[in-house]
Amino acid sequence: METLDCRGLRCPLPVLKARKRLRSLTPGAVLLVMSDDPLAALDLPAMVQEDGHHLLTGETRDGVFYAQIGRS
Repeated sequence: METLDCRGLRCPLPVLKARKRLRSLTPGAVLLVMSDDPLAALDLPAMVQEDGHHLLTGETRDGVFYAQIGRS
């Protein structure tokens, strides 16, 4: 699993960086994205659905949204 730390970045950067990293992964790979942007809990799942990937887990802990995304 690869990790993308987007803490400190604001919309739309977490989504743009996640999308770019996902493109570089092989199908079936998993990307863990961490973001403290308040909109990340909405924006990242929307991007995953829009791009046809799979949101494996998504949860907020201590103000940070953690999303495990499976590349389609």
